[in-house]
Amino acid sequence: MQYSHKLSDAVHVLAYVQIGAGWDLSSKKIAASIEANPSVVRRLMAMLVKGGLLTSHPGMVQPALARPAAEISLLDVYRAVDPTALLHVDEKTNPQCPIGGNIQETLNEVYDQVQQAAEAEMAKVSLQQIIDGIVGRAKARKMMA
Repeated sequence: MQYSHKLSDAVHVLAYVQIGAGWDLSSKKIAASIEANPSVVRRLMAMLVKGGLLTSHPGMVQPALARPAAEISLLDVYRAVDPTALLHVDEKTNPQCPIGGNIQETLNEVYDQVQQAAEAEMAKVSLQQIIDGIVGRAKARKMMA
């Protein structure tokens, strides 16, 4: 199974931009923090700009949050970069089997409920809460002043 890191990497980008205001905010520097290729960061930043969460100007290395971090939810970030369902049903089951022929609809109903619950929880978490957690941990480890 392959996992998507888009959401966590996008949150990382936004947190880096907010916490690192005044730092070098180039895709290369942010990519070094994420341990990713700068092109991955540029693609994520483009999605975040399109999603209305980040502002950026061509030719200038001055990205900024498009609105206060307290007004950006984890759900906003999720919808901007990875709006696919969290859970997926195997579409290749045997329709002649009593289980294989009925599991897809049954699981889709359950997965829809899980998706709605996850999105409701993501809506409760602000980027500011995440930033506060990062800064608090960094200060405790004496990584920030």
